[in-house]
Amino acid sequence: GRKQSLAISVLLMSGAAFLIGCLPSYQAIGLASPILLLVLRSVQGFSVAGEYSGAAVFLAEYAPPEKRGHYCSLVPASTATGLLAGSTMALVLKMVLPEAAIIEWGWRIPFLLAGPLGFIAHYIRTKLEDSPAFVKMEEGNKEAEHPTHLVFKKYRKRLLSSVAATMVNAVGFYLVLTYLPTYLTSYTSMEASQAQLATDIALIAYLLIIFGSGTLSDKVGRRRMLLTACVAFIVLSIPCFLMLGTASLPIVIVAELIMCVTLSLNDANIACYQAEMFPTEVRYTGAALGSNIAYVVFGGTASFVATALIDATGNGLMPAFYMMAISAVAGVILFFTAHDYNGIPLDEIR
Repeated sequence: GRKQSLAISVLLMSGAAFLIGCLPSYQAIGLASPILLLVLRSVQGFSVAGEYSGAAVFLAEYAPPEKRGHYCSLVPASTATGLLAGSTMALVLKMVLPEAAIIEWGWRIPFLLAGPLGFIAHYIRTKLEDSPAFVKMEEGNKEAEHPTHLVFKKYRKRLLSSVAATMVNAVGFYLVLTYLPTYLTSYTSMEASQAQLATDIALIAYLLIIFGSGTLSDKVGRRRMLLTACVAFIVLSIPCFLMLGTASLPIVIVAELIMCVTLSLNDANIACYQAEMFPTEVRYTGAALGSNIAYVVFGGTASFVATALIDATGNGLMPAFYMMAISAVAGVILFFTAHDYNGIPLDEIR
């Protein structure tokens, strides 16, 4: 069920985060400390792998067919809100605590807060009813015995399309919303505080834009929005990175806003698109596979690849070329594989 999976995932995430806050230091328990940290981080990774796709499927199966894009845009908006909350918490700690205190014990505070927050979220989720689509499937005894096998056997083309759409999001999200402060301080003359300020402003604007993009997709279709995002990244990446190279705060903010608008064309539609690509009996599995394959291969490595390309070539525009290449490959795949299911009840998708 969707409800049970989501209740477990948030408990795993918050529990692991809380335990990280309690973790004894290397001086106290030696090598066991980094080993336990790796285990807890792996638990977090496992939980978030099911969280994003599960939330997307849950919302899509509850939403009216003609408003699925709008409803599902809550998922990327929530992700960005969490990123902004984490950034704000770090900023507040730096403002109220000396650096020595942060290193010694202050860093634990955000992790410890995850404990009570997690229990609240878990309680809320256990009180939800499961999605109507899942309940209907369960009542009809139509559950797939081996959903992962079925996805690879019967829905390979849809899985490829899902991966293609998500790889643009994975690289774009990490480059635009997490890597740029590092890029600006390492490869331009911009101060760290200004670089972070520009990214935070862009993040707030992104939150405001994302709902509009999701609503627009209900009118023009997910396929058109995803292809437009690919084209926009191909056309705008180089100009935006040239603007970033000026290290001028107003110009950098404009460049990041342009990239955020482009990213929202893709990001607002990923959750809904993945949910619509698969029938109910394999929807959660299919969406999770498409999302996590793309994020593991392309998202988690985006910052590393961007830095490695710059160091290997000496060209500060290499992240833009990488974004263009990813968008071109994804665009070709989506052009031949993407379909629209706007307004069609999810129960009718086969």
